[in-house]
Amino acid sequence: VQLQASGGGLVQPGGSLRLSCAASGSIFSINIMGWYRQAPGKQRELAATITSGGSTNYADSVKGRFTISRDNDKNTVYLQMNSLKPEDTAVYYCYAQIKRTARDYNTISYWGQGTQVTVSS
Repeated sequence: VQLQASGGGLVQPGGSLRLSCAASGSIFSINIMGWYRQAPGKQRELAATITSGGSTNYADSVKGRFTISRDNDKNTVYLQMNSLKPEDTAVYYCYAQIKRTARDYNTISYWGQGTQVTVSS
């Protein structure tokens, strides 16, 4: 199983970016998908998560500005980031809890390679 993230880049304060992350490989089902981020010198922190049923959870720092969504048919999760601030600068990592076969009882956590988001004028 692999998670491939894309969509990062350099944007001015107040701008927008959309991140995508596609899961591929031997996948039976995906439970939670999400995005975490890690700024320089800081620990990795939750940005947003979404369940297979569409329930979402956001960090307080991104509520009202970021929107997480997913396409279950494509095994893909998205993060629409609006009104970006310099403090949103970080490497963003996608995350998924995956069952590889119908016989698996528990899910396994997988991480993408990270995509850099830089918010600067």
